Amino acid sequence: MGYNAGMVKIWDYDINELKKTEGGRRIILERMINYGPDEGEKINLSEVKKNWDKLQLFTLQKRLLELLIWGKYISSRKSKTPFWM
Repeated sequence: MGYNAGMVKIWDYDINELKKTEGGRRIILERMINYGPDEGEKINLSEVKKNWDKLQLFTLQKRLLELLIWGKYISSRKSKTPFWM
């Protein structure tokens, strides 16, 4: 497995093998959300919505996407204390 610009964030998998399966494409999507897309890549909104319940996202990224996509937090528990305390 040689170096590939598309493998910068997916260092522990063969990206070409991942693209062949739905689960693999979901892993790629998770990595793009959690670690940021590579330069020139875009995160597909329809794929995020379609796979939302299956994605394993970091808490802050998940909360931000919930707010951007649906305009509210849908899965995060409500905190009783402000984040600055």
